[in-house]
Amino acid sequence: MLEKDQKIFLTGFMGVGKSTVTRHLANFLRYDRVDLDALVEKQEGRSVAEIIKSDGVDSFRAIESSVLGRVVAQPGQAVVALGGGAWTIEGNRRLIKDAGHVTVWLESTFEHCWINIRASRRERPLAKDKDVARSLFEERQKFYCLADLHFRMRPGLTSYHVARQIAEEVFGVE
Repeated sequence: MLEKDQKIFLTGFMGVGKSTVTRHLANFLRYDRVDLDALVEKQEGRSVAEIIKSDGVDSFRAIESSVLGRVVAQPGQAVVALGGGAWTIEGNRRLIKDAGHVTVWLESTFEHCWINIRASRRERPLAKDKDVARSLFEERQKFYCLADLHFRMRPGLTSYHVARQIAEEVFGVE
């Protein structure tokens, strides 16, 4: 298990299932659950898509990094779903690693993520077009692989089963 104030941060491309895996994993581990995008939206009073549309990606990333700093500093154990681009920012990676937290990359194929992106009701301004989304996916792989642990999403597994496997294989929870 983790130390007293250690957290688990899940990273990976949009549509991979970070938020739902986080919910289940937090339940299995009996930890708090945090969704970084939801915290940003609550703080700003508008959706991530609205922030990006009106203020731009750089402004959104600055807000996201600020909120992440507060999450990292909070005491207690938690499973945290990062936004798809949060882990690509060097300062965010350093902040999480320097605090001694654990990162898990939910690795998947682009096609798996794209199917989920298209099926989602959530607006994704950085993935309006398949070719643009694929390019972003490929660009981000070099950052995601810097996570402490990698968990390959397998076809046919639900988010519940993925979280269960992580809890069992990585954290020894039965």
